[in-house]
Amino acid sequence: MNQLSVATKPSPLGDLTLIASDAGLRAILWPDDKPGRVPFPEDLVEDGSNPYIRKASEQLDEFFAGSRRTFDVPLDLVGTDFQISVWRALQQIPFGETTSYGDMAEGLGKPTAARAVGAAVGRNPLSIVIPCHRVVGKDGSLTGFAGGLDAKVSLLDLETAS
Repeated sequence: MNQLSVATKPSPLGDLTLIASDAGLRAILWPDDKPGRVPFPEDLVEDGSNPYIRKASEQLDEFFAGSRRTFDVPLDLVGTDFQISVWRALQQIPFGETTSYGDMAEGLGKPTAARAVGAAVGRNPLSIVIPCHRVVGKDGSLTGFAGGLDAKVSLLDLETAS
């Protein structure tokens, strides 16, 4: 069976759990992340020396310090084709900007799929690096976020201040 490396990363928003395979970063989970939101069939082994965990940790420090706007740590995305297409679309939302689920669905060529886009966004395993915090309701309201709405507000505020 495959093993995934896992390490805890202190951040201004609480301790994040970084998970990586031998191919790239697999997940960034929140302190109070809902169990099973991001499933892992592989064994998790505490290992902060994984190069993808180290690189992600450094880049997260730079992001929270205001000196990084994009991430280039290799990712190991595991999901359905639709989920991965949504996660890749999230990566195209510019730093400091927001979009709606409906606009994302339009951009994916599936104008009636706003709810499906919302479900895929909710399963985003790589919070912050894949910036699902930049997605808001059609009316601009803040909607659900795996890290909690306070974390979403903090991330949006950090981006607008940088």
